[in-house]
Amino acid sequence: MIRIALTGAIGSGKSFISNLFGFPVFDADKSVANIYKKNKKIYLKLKNKLPKYFHKFPISKKELIRAILENKKNIRIISSIIHPAVRKDLINFLRKYKKSKAVVLDIPLYLENKLNKKKDIIIFIQSNAIEVNKRLKKRENYNKFILQKLKNLQFSQYLKRKKSKYVIKNDFKKNSTRKQVKDIIKEILL
Repeated sequence: MIRIALTGAIGSGKSFISNLFGFPVFDADKSVANIYKKNKKIYLKLKNKLPKYFHKFPISKKELIRAILENKKNIRIISSIIHPAVRKDLINFLRKYKKSKAVVLDIPLYLENKLNKKKDIIIFIQSNAIEVNKRLKKRENYNKFILQKLKNLQFSQYLKRKKSKYVIKNDFKKNSTRKQVKDIIKEILL
């Protein structure tokens, strides 16, 4: 199975582009949201480590945001609890789709969490920063302080691009992006 990993800035279009490949997609953001809603063990671990912030299950975004904004160390604590659960979801996903020609990994901290394997095909999603910021501000849960803390967890865009085999220039127009994805698929599957 070919593992295609997408990397790039928050809001660069990784989720949209991941679905253009036509292969099963592991979406780490959806995994995290599901863990917050359904995994009581994770809730109990968070409540144990940060009792001031977590009071009821399922975990709410308000509790998470408050914990992150009130103490900069809390994002690392939360990440250290959540990431192993996401990794477990990833392992289950890879087992489920082991007979697929390829899978797409939409994992924001893919390189940072050392999830990359030697044969993985890493694709950097390059997007105009001004356009990305406009789109991020339209999101329902936009919070520039949280966004900056999340960006601080990530490698630089330069490093992500350097570690990538391909670059998709996302101009947020479906046709040009679709063509770039098609071209990459052709080359990968040769």
